[in-house]
Amino acid sequence: MKIVVGLSGGVDSSVAAYLLQQQGHEVIALFMRNWNDASVTLEDECPWIEDSNDALLVAQKLGIPFQVIDMSELYKEKIVDYMFEEYQKGRTPNPDVLCNREVKFDVFMKTALSLGAEKVATGHYAQVNSTFDENGKEIFHLLAGADSNKDQSYFLCQLSQDQLSKSLFPIGHLDKPQVREIAREMKLATADKKDSQGLCFIGKVKLPTFLQQQLEPKEGEIVEIFKDFPEFHQEVPQFSSKLEELQFLSKKIVYKKSDGKMIGKHQGAHYFTIGQSKGLGIGGHKESCFLISRDMETNTIYVGEGKNFPGLFRSALKIENEEVHWVREDLQLKNGESMQVLARIRYRQTLEKASIFQFEDGFYIEFENPQSAIAEGQFAAWYLGDELIGSGVIS
Repeated sequence: MKIVVGLSGGVDSSVAAYLLQQQGHEVIALFMRNWNDASVTLEDECPWIEDSNDALLVAQKLGIPFQVIDMSELYKEKIVDYMFEEYQKGRTPNPDVLCNREVKFDVFMKTALSLGAEKVATGHYAQVNSTFDENGKEIFHLLAGADSNKDQSYFLCQLSQDQLSKSLFPIGHLDKPQVREIAREMKLATADKKDSQGLCFIGKVKLPTFLQQQLEPKEGEIVEIFKDFPEFHQEVPQFSSKLEELQFLSKKIVYKKSDGKMIGKHQGAHYFTIGQSKGLGIGGHKESCFLISRDMETNTIYVGEGKNFPGLFRSALKIENEEVHWVREDLQLKNGESMQVLARIRYRQTLEKASIFQFEDGFYIEFENPQSAIAEGQFAAWYLGDELIGSGVIS
């Protein structure tokens, strides 16, 4: 089979290419150049050139064709511009999820297929298989990676059946140490290369640095809310319907400056996200302070002391109907239906017991245990066992 591998210059995609070659496939390596704005690379570093060189060395070692494709304009339009817009609105987007939906498994995949490839492979720690329904239709299943510490199924939560039908994840059944061991045995240039910690499209640039270089500073106040805030202690009312209860549980508290005490200044609410404690510059507290809310109109951020601060937690969230995506379209809920699932609201969070509900008013997730730092703009993903079946943008 002719397979295009997205060779990123890291160890995971390198081993993915090697394994496919060992299985007898015709493998072609494509490297995506996603960013070319030198103003936001770290000092004396140009990560895409380094990564491209490493990818080339691996391709040469394996004796497979290698090509660089420039996708920087598309990235800027589909990912970067969207990300800035979301941060300026006080939301927290996930560029890695968008990158997979809009670029790797869309335009990049179409490019690969135009080269005559039947499948596209990446170095994600996830698995895909398929079964047939009673009508003979093939159903594709997106499964968690075997290495629970590295599972990346969450980043693929917006993929469609069509995209999964053309996707391969050759290292999904392995754990990271096994992947590195294979790379060392094959003497691949990336065997001991550190995992990228930066943004998916810029490499080594950290998100706060990137935001500060792109969004203008704007001084505002930090207001501390205290545990005796009345809304934290109000009695839960009686509800006439499940929808009414979910609307209540998912509702965000709106704070005013008069609800707390001004304890400091910040350089822009758009630089921060819900649940953040680092970078706030707050002293004089026994425990760290955590961001519980942002008011973008007044450029005010609200914080509470301690990781168990009541303002950090909610037991339900809402997703607008147009933002709901089913990987398993055959499992899609009809109006008034519900389902017990496992769910997460961020990458690397352990899966939590939850129920999902579909109403005309919107889609809701109710957790068995209240969740900390539910951030608007992030993706919630829901699973049956280790299969990711759907996701949506938190509103």
